[in-house]
Amino acid sequence: MSVANHTLDPRSTPLDPMLPHPAEIQSIHPEAYGISTFSLNFVDPAEAAAYHFSPGQFNMLYLPGFGEVAISLSSDPGEPQVLGHTIRYAGSVTRALGRLRVGDLLGVRGPYGSAWPLENAPGKNLVLVAGGIGLAPLRPVILSVLRQRDLYGRVLLLYGARTPADLLYHDEIGRWREGGVEVHITVDLADEQWKGQVGVVPQLFYRIRVDPKQTLVMTCGPEIMMRFVIYEALARRIPKQSVFVSMERNMKCAVGFCGHCQFGPTFICKQGPVLNFAALEPFFGKEDF
Repeated sequence: MSVANHTLDPRSTPLDPMLPHPAEIQSIHPEAYGISTFSLNFVDPAEAAAYHFSPGQFNMLYLPGFGEVAISLSSDPGEPQVLGHTIRYAGSVTRALGRLRVGDLLGVRGPYGSAWPLENAPGKNLVLVAGGIGLAPLRPVILSVLRQRDLYGRVLLLYGARTPADLLYHDEIGRWREGGVEVHITVDLADEQWKGQVGVVPQLFYRIRVDPKQTLVMTCGPEIMMRFVIYEALARRIPKQSVFVSMERNMKCAVGFCGHCQFGPTFICKQGPVLNFAALEPFFGKEDF
């Protein structure tokens, strides 16, 4: 039993946005080295029934004695009773989360932030571009689209990782293809078994053709990757207003109080993490913003 089980009170009131609420780990699914997907359920059935989220939003996960960390929701918004978070063990909090087991408790508060613009997407082509763990915040988009596939035009996933072993959701990509998602995958470094594309993610744009006036681009990954994804999208005359990025910044409070996540005039925890490039352009790619 983890320390979380001893210190989180299941009777916590749901009214305080700064108060984490106990959730139990239902499953832990390894995705790649140092990355796993945690499926959580709220301990309080009333909280579980009241919780809903949109693709692109995030939760704050709390582990007593270690702190909090902002993690994007990576599960199906159509099944909000199961909260999926794909976590890379990169810092003190996430490494501590990696030592938890099924049945342990941790604190959850959220959801926070803006969402991918699926309400504007019916009838449009969707180009989803992800690098590494950046696929996690886009997975809810894919799962939502597959629920109502006939509402959308072409749906393309351009995805890359450092090596084949670093690719996420191996057991799902085939189902996404069967559901009508055109999947293009690349890796930076191939092994002997890899038969696919080798190169950086933005190069995958050279393998597709889309109608720029009927296309939305949604991208998440390293900022340098997203910068070149934006260049490729604009080079194909996709309007700036139709390009959306998910930004990652150091978040502490998630409600705009602390200022840690300020990016230009924007608080990523409130106006983001999903932002329209037309609004983001003056600050994107610049240091000290």
